[in-house]
Amino acid sequence: MLQPTSIEEAPLAADRPVAGLADELVDHRFKALPPDAEGLTVGALAAERRNLFTGGFTTPVLALSAESVEHNLALLETYAERHGLAFAPHGKTSMSPQLFARQLEHGAWGITAAVPHQARVYRAYGIRRIFLANELVDAVALRWLAGELDSDPDFRFICYVDSVRGVELMDQALRAAGASRPVDVVVELGAGEGARTGVRTEAECVAVADAVAATSTLRLVGVAGYEGEVPDASGERVREWLRRLVALAVAFDRAGRFAASAADEGIVISAGGSAWFDAVADVFTRIPELSGPVLKLLRSGAYVSHDDGHYRHLTPFNRVPEEGALQPAFRLWGQVVSRPSPEQAFLNAGKRDAAYDLDLPQAQVVRSGRDGTVRPATGVAVSGLSDQHTWVRTEPGAELEVGDWVGMGLSHPCTSFDKWQLIPLVEADGTVTDYIRTFF
Repeated sequence: MLQPTSIEEAPLAADRPVAGLADELVDHRFKALPPDAEGLTVGALAAERRNLFTGGFTTPVLALSAESVEHNLALLETYAERHGLAFAPHGKTSMSPQLFARQLEHGAWGITAAVPHQARVYRAYGIRRIFLANELVDAVALRWLAGELDSDPDFRFICYVDSVRGVELMDQALRAAGASRPVDVVVELGAGEGARTGVRTEAECVAVADAVAATSTLRLVGVAGYEGEVPDASGERVREWLRRLVALAVAFDRAGRFAASAADEGIVISAGGSAWFDAVADVFTRIPELSGPVLKLLRSGAYVSHDDGHYRHLTPFNRVPEEGALQPAFRLWGQVVSRPSPEQAFLNAGKRDAAYDLDLPQAQVVRSGRDGTVRPATGVAVSGLSDQHTWVRTEPGAELEVGDWVGMGLSHPCTSFDKWQLIPLVEADGTVTDYIRTFF
């Protein structure tokens, strides 16, 4: 397991509830699963090791490559170890407790969340360290959080603060809830004017830190932000902002602003989406010695499935190929249901099944509806999506007929996972070995 320097060595893993997912019954709630599997448990269906193409699955069906997922998990584990980083991958990507468990087994320090619902899912499945990359000012959610912290001394929770008003609201809600444990917070440094959330200037960061210090319900344990929001991002612009983040941590440390607990658990300095983690690794390597150990916390989440579009183009591994390469793990299979002209075809997958917010799906392979042979999707291109149809343009001579299955690569993992509650995990030969449950 990845070990941040001189920081708590207790192992971290999801608790037994993840295993209980195998006891869920297969029924009409889950798209594409074999109708004759109705009433089986998910575990029993997985044990049958059905074939995705001949085992009774209906189209459209989303498949997740077992080999690619394992490859990606191992690659980020070794990357983080090589660069001395702790790792809290963003769970919003998959919202899958099974994948969280695998990420923890592959060295993750904890799991990142964005909103209270996600944190509740994490806790329901035994996640013991949560980094919430947002300011949490919802009084109901803070009451729930106070209860979780009070009832479980092993639970570690960290979230952003980015305003004096936010600190006031958090303090009010936690005091009203009778919280006995303070909530650990990090000041979020904004990535620049016009960026998303975060404090815009260092002077305002000091004001927020002072507001935290004036409470008994919050503890300042570090600084954080999201470099993916740097305006007109380039390698140097991102590094410049990351150096600002590190300088803020150094200044706070010298001023004695961090809670005493940070000396034991680590001063948190956190950044890292899926597009610039090479810059994060580069700048975080140069963090000077502080008064206590530093938890250099990377939060990239899209790596677990990667993709065939947006992140394929943006991944830092394109810039540092000697570090390895992620593998796209998603393939959406739709069936040709109409071939109205030699230039046009329609599949039975659409916006309800495929990510489309960044790029359209990419036709990759065709599986013959006659004999099951698979060939490249030469001359076949996706031109649009309706709710339940994929629009396909075909070049002259392209082989495609009603009944064929078309396998498509997807762009943007976050909006691929969220359309499927139970996703077959498939080996290269089509054998389904497990089903990945999501909770969006």
